[in-house]
Amino acid sequence: MMKLRPEDVRQLNALALAYMGDAVLEQRVREHLLLAGRVKPNTLHKEATKYVSAKAQSFIVHQMMEEEFLTEEELSVFRRGRNAKSGTVPKNTDVQTYRNSSGFEAVLGYLYLLKQTERADQIIDYAINIIEQQKGV
Repeated sequence: MMKLRPEDVRQLNALALAYMGDAVLEQRVREHLLLAGRVKPNTLHKEATKYVSAKAQSFIVHQMMEEEFLTEEELSVFRRGRNAKSGTVPKNTDVQTYRNSSGFEAVLGYLYLLKQTERADQIIDYAINIIEQQKGV
């Protein structure tokens, strides 16, 4: 299997990083829901969207910035992801929310591809806690 070198990861298009980050977040959220005992298939998808929707991710990243949770390097990757022009925006959200979520996903993809999985996990755990606090879980 080919491996990306750190310099390759740093050169990747921000939307490619977001693509990877989306998959990383989705997998961890699904695992979290299963471990929490929420296993009815029809409720799993609905529950997962509370964590992975553009609106949720935009809220999460704002909280993280407010609390200075992200490093300067992560903020730089976030801005790259946020400012990348994807050409499409889902019908159910506005452009700014969607771009913030792309920035958040870019950070996760960046960390994952750099094999900084411990930091990616910290951010995802933090994100899950933010959403659960908001939901009152």
